[in-house]
Amino acid sequence: MFSFNNSLVKGRKMTSDLSKLMLRAYNAEADICVRTIRAGNLATAVNRLEKAAATIAKLGDMMQMHVAETYHRLRVEELELTADYMMKVQEEKLAQREERERLREERKVEQELAAQREKLDKERAHYQNVLDSLAGRTDAESQRIRDKLGELDQAIAQNDYRRANIRAGYVYVISNRGAFGPDVVKIGMTRRLEPMDRVRELGSASVPFPFDVHALYFSDDAVALEGALHAAFTTRRLNHANLRREFFFAEPGQVREVLAQKVGNLLEYTEEPEATQYFQSRGSWPTSVLSRPEV
Repeated sequence: MFSFNNSLVKGRKMTSDLSKLMLRAYNAEADICVRTIRAGNLATAVNRLEKAAATIAKLGDMMQMHVAETYHRLRVEELELTADYMMKVQEEKLAQREERERLREERKVEQELAAQREKLDKERAHYQNVLDSLAGRTDAESQRIRDKLGELDQAIAQNDYRRANIRAGYVYVISNRGAFGPDVVKIGMTRRLEPMDRVRELGSASVPFPFDVHALYFSDDAVALEGALHAAFTTRRLNHANLRREFFFAEPGQVREVLAQKVGNLLEYTEEPEATQYFQSRGSWPTSVLSRPEV
């Protein structure tokens, strides 16, 4: 019954036009929210749309105009579905990136093993030629050559085993006190011939300090051993959204206890990290930084 210039017809037209304008403004705001939403900011987008609906209700209060709750609920549901989709897309991209990283790591392992096998074959051929030239001799020199050939045969057999058994490798326990604090460790595995190469890669430009190694344990089934350690500390994960992130709230000594239970005696395990660069750098930090908790 709203009238304009004492005309109900004009009043109805005005309210009709204004309602279309407000609906267009609301839909424009909703569309912006949908286009700009990212994984993790759903609450911000919903809050923005709620404010838009409240503003329209306030501006249209005189004419009793507001966005229908059922329609508003549908637009909020659209935001929720879009956020779920964006989260799945992000997870898929992350999984693809980590799969590419895994394949790169596998290629490095294959290249290292192939290069080592070629080196062993050449060295064995050299010693075999020397032994052939000493045919019939039983002195100490010929025995030394035979012993060396035996060692090379064992190394070749071990190399072939590593190439055939993709589950064999090193389980490592490392920490980075300067980057993550004193009670955070990373538990992972690598099939690299030299596991420290992998540790050095992890401590590259992505973190301010290199990682300290607490344990490097070779296992015929490193995959299962790594999984057992992850399961033991699953409630202490830093990242519960992405289980591929292998950081845990745990002291190195706690990991040692669990690792010892799984494999028996540990010949080498370092509980206190050296963190050399971290401690050297502390002397140059401003007082305001050193006064912060956990620094």
